[in-house]
Amino acid sequence: MSDRKDLATEGTADRVEGTADVVEGRVRNVVGGATGDSSEQLKGKAKELAGKAKQALGKAKQKLDPKPGVDGA
Repeated sequence: MSDRKDLATEGTADRVEGTADVVEGRVRNVVGGATGDSSEQLKGKAKELAGKAKQALGKAKQKLDPKPGVDGA
């Protein structure tokens, strides 16, 4: 499968997406707190936690890649 990316590249993408989710979650949490919307705060916390999990997955993928930059084809 030549279209398969190496784990280091996938891990980097996961970490970037995770960081974006963490930031979005924090913003939603702050907006929910400022407006008194506890539902929005909970959604923000959930998004933040999901982002942190995605970051951890990306970090693990990067550590598992024995040859970063080389496709697994």
